Amino acid sequence: MLKELLVSELQDLLHAEGQLLKALPKMAKASHDAKLKAAFEAHLKETEGQVERLNQAFALLEAKNKAKPCKAMQGLVAEGEETITEGKEEETNIADLALIVAAQKVEHYEMSGYGSARAIAGQIGSSKVAKLLGETQAEEEKADKLLTDIAKRLMEHAGQHVEA
Repeated sequence: MLKELLVSELQDLLHAEGQLLKALPKMAKASHDAKLKAAFEAHLKETEGQVERLNQAFALLEAKNKAKPCKAMQGLVAEGEETITEGKEEETNIADLALIVAAQKVEHYEMSGYGSARAIAGQIGSSKVAKLLGETQAEEEKADKLLTDIAKRLMEHAGQHVEA
């Protein structure tokens, strides 16, 4: 039963990552800040590697690597698209901060998903799968921290332009 749950969660994550492969280039294009643009572009490359690790996990579990629609990510991506559209009317720092908020919602969803799947893999004794998922979870945490650092810098800069 736990293996089936794990496979189902991995299929959900596979679909989520597939959606991000399409969304990240749009977020990079919408970014005004060079470091934010670079962060989105770097995370796109990481996401490609994360998909490969998911495929390795499916192979180790002798399971089908068939994506299962991830409604949560669909919603988060839709919010990100709204943020991009609304950002065209905003000051550049505010637009970039809004992109970071949207991206961090995604990162937190992924950290949660990978953390849960990693715990299940450990419980069923699949240490190789748990290791793969842990690598991805660490990348998601690193991406989240980078976004936080960029946001702090943008907020400091935005704060300098606030009228008293």
